[in-house]
Amino acid sequence: MNEVLETKTFFVEYLCSQPEEREWIDKIKDQLKENLAVGKPLRYYWFREKRHKNYRLYYIINEKLSRALLVSYSRKKDQDRIIEHVIGNKVDYLRLINELF
Repeated sequence: MNEVLETKTFFVEYLCSQPEEREWIDKIKDQLKENLAVGKPLRYYWFREKRHKNYRLYYIINEKLSRALLVSYSRKKDQDRIIEHVIGNKVDYLRLINELF
């Protein structure tokens, strides 16, 4: 079974989301525990998103370590900003998913 981790930023967004959205996110967490390759790759195989209505769940995967790191949950309009942020800080995010235990 895969491990699903969260950034502090994601956790705050999760707490601020609606109950229906939290339920959907929890289902995606369960999916990731079974299969890391769910969702749409974003420029890189390790960076992915899942859509829910007008929102996106962004996460990074490491298949070798069987881990997923939930990075952000936000509206579609923030998509470009979040993608650019994660890609621009990919070294830090990849280090984070590799070093967390």
